[in-house]
Amino acid sequence: MNILFPVKPFYLSIFLMALFHLATGQKKNSFPPNFILISCDNLGYGDIGPFGSKINRTPNLDKMAREGRKFTHFYSTSGVCTPSRASLMTGCYAQRIGLAWNERDGQVLRPVSPYGLNPGEITVAEILKDAGYATGLIGKWHLGDQLPFLPTRQGFDYFYGIPYSDDMTKELGKQTGKKYGDTQWPDLPLMWNEKVLIEGVDRNNLTKDYTEKALDFIQQHHKEHFFLYLAQAMPGSTTKPFSSEAFRGKSKSGPWGDSIEELDWSVGQIMEKLKALGIAENTLLIFTSDNGAPMGSNMNGTEIGTNRPLFGRGYTTAEGGFRIPLLMWWPGTILKASACSELATTMDILPTFSYLAGRNIPDDRILDGHNIWPLIAGLPGSKSPYEAFYYYEQTQLQAVRSGAWKLFVPLDSFQTHPHFVKGQAPEFLLYNVVEDISSERNVAKDNPLIVKKLMEYVEKARCDLGDLNKPGRNVRSCGRVDHPVPVTQIH
Repeated sequence: MNILFPVKPFYLSIFLMALFHLATGQKKNSFPPNFILISCDNLGYGDIGPFGSKINRTPNLDKMAREGRKFTHFYSTSGVCTPSRASLMTGCYAQRIGLAWNERDGQVLRPVSPYGLNPGEITVAEILKDAGYATGLIGKWHLGDQLPFLPTRQGFDYFYGIPYSDDMTKELGKQTGKKYGDTQWPDLPLMWNEKVLIEGVDRNNLTKDYTEKALDFIQQHHKEHFFLYLAQAMPGSTTKPFSSEAFRGKSKSGPWGDSIEELDWSVGQIMEKLKALGIAENTLLIFTSDNGAPMGSNMNGTEIGTNRPLFGRGYTTAEGGFRIPLLMWWPGTILKASACSELATTMDILPTFSYLAGRNIPDDRILDGHNIWPLIAGLPGSKSPYEAFYYYEQTQLQAVRSGAWKLFVPLDSFQTHPHFVKGQAPEFLLYNVVEDISSERNVAKDNPLIVKKLMEYVEKARCDLGDLNKPGRNVRSCGRVDHPVPVTQIH
């Protein structure tokens, strides 16, 4: 099992936490905690105040950073939706569980797809549900819209939201659906558990609606342990995000900024709710994104988000596509105004939540994530548990990071690549992404031993997870149904 910090029995975790609080002078909170995980859609590294935005007003996120902990080297495992969400739910690279690409949809699941998250996988929601938690998903799922793949079949007691991206509308189905084997996409469905409530939901009100439902869920379950996954649809998969009337036209960066400022309002509402109910000190609140912002044609603009000062846009293996903002808030437990610059990823959510809930992670399969509680707690000497981290574009391995070094491997053919341009000869590209945050200086020729070492990791990944048409030794299949139907026809 690839876990640096082994999952310990729960009584031992309490003992260790007691020692930590004695050493730091902090108050010891009740364990296990509640979990609220807020994940936005396509929010860029530089889109919010704590990560450098000077244009979008995010006072609640700024407060969250002042009262909590910021991770500056936190990664998604993909530059797009489905693979990144699959990793978050399962603690695995999407390549390992068959959700990086398929011949029907490409790398992102489309409506009426026969594919989805294999019901045989174990999700973080299933682990916490087995631990006695109330589990709820409010927002975007995007891991399959057929009945066996819905959130209610993957560990969530409650689901309120949309089954895939907010741009996958009936109109888009008419335009592009034939490419994906089905033009009969329904109007964007809003679901409650396994029932479609509305066809053609008003996307302007999604953030507001989701926030209200999240507050209701917290109110309903505040006297028990709960896990709430709030998967916001905004800033969204469209070039013109949506926001409610109260925020529309109010920011300095157009619709993208409007949606971000409403997301900030949402976070503030949740923080205040936790305080009002007296459970803030018993709740770990996390705010992050599924991948980087797509960014506009002007890479210095902010109209479709920004990943600055990182290099590159979302949907690629650039730092801007994979490295995402992350804030953690747990009053009395997480050190105020602290920051972690060690590498961690969305795959770490499952083993870390499992550890804090006093549960063991699955031992009958390979997981790629780690328990990063030492990094969250700021324990002295804690380091990233990753020997190597891999950047895949669909099923193609394009780059690897180890320590401060990120290496792009030479590629004779590729669909998209953030650094190579057409007609340019392939070459090794090596960047120190700690000192050279914008990936401006290729130092491969000056560091042949580092290149050699990173290529050893590349070969290991190619054997384990695969590369292009070469399947890996330790991969599993995604779920599949024989006769998919629109989600509106499930019942």
